[in-house]
Amino acid sequence: MAGNRQVVLTARPTGKVQASDFAIVDGTIRSPGDGQLLVENLYLSIDPGVRNLLGAETGYLPPVAIGAALAGTILGRVLESRNERFGVGNLVIGRGTIGEFSLITPDALCWKVDPARYPTLSSALTVLGVPGLTAYMGLLEVARPRAGETILVSGAAGAVGSIASQIAKIKDCRVVGIAGGEAKRRLLIDEFGLDAAIDYKGLSVAELSAAIGNACPAGVDALFDNVGGSVLDAALGQMNRGGRIAACGMISQYDGSPPPQMQNLFHIVSKALKIEGFLLFDFVSQYERALTDLTEWVSQDKIHCREDIADGLAQAIPMFLKLFDGENRGKAIVKL
Repeated sequence: MAGNRQVVLTARPTGKVQASDFAIVDGTIRSPGDGQLLVENLYLSIDPGVRNLLGAETGYLPPVAIGAALAGTILGRVLESRNERFGVGNLVIGRGTIGEFSLITPDALCWKVDPARYPTLSSALTVLGVPGLTAYMGLLEVARPRAGETILVSGAAGAVGSIASQIAKIKDCRVVGIAGGEAKRRLLIDEFGLDAAIDYKGLSVAELSAAIGNACPAGVDALFDNVGGSVLDAALGQMNRGGRIAACGMISQYDGSPPPQMQNLFHIVSKALKIEGFLLFDFVSQYERALTDLTEWVSQDKIHCREDIADGLAQAIPMFLKLFDGENRGKAIVKL
């Protein structure tokens, strides 16, 4: 099939990503091999974690080669199938190409989408998709909040952080969020219902730690961390003894910036803190239970989710850059 327009990597970013690191080109796509699907992409999930794949080093996935198409989560319609689990016309979530078509090998992050289950089709990429599942597993299976505890969430206005914050409220916790800018700080309280929120911009580690202390007078029992770096450093000083930290992301270091000099690491020892990283596909056996709970909470208006949707593949690069400027307002999605 010719004419598969797709976003490719043209240069390895050094520091902050630039539009010049990418291009939209015409490519081709093969017919599916055994076990594979050819999918027409309808929605593209634009995620900050892709930045980890743009360097030369291998992380939890191999790096993107220069000239190769970017990969990411897509929602699309099956055009050809050589996998008995999926038929032509099925809507699917999967790891595909940031472009018009994807060749997908189904794995733990690939499943059918029943439109009747979702309030909007795009919600299959947000609260009832990977962000919602990530928030659910990271909070409930890793951070393990208990009623009455104080839960701190960094990156709390983001796609995952906002959902994790609201789940913590559902579990009868006091929830404090950290976000960048006054508009996002107000959003956490006015729309997502958090008990308190902190704007970290312009604050030193000591100042942010003091702000966390003021917002969490009983200390922090569990931290859901999407940021790492100086934000994590500041939070360590306010953790209670035996506190738990669910390490979901480290967006502060995704742009290749040198890691900060951490000042408060000894609190991990002195307070007997537990820090646990996690990846969503480690919890595949629990997806259905999580989606059932999330669907119920959405229907009961207990979880709100903002979507920042742009039209057309040409918007994929600008939407990706917005993630690192803090300009996005909700889950970044491109509709094709």
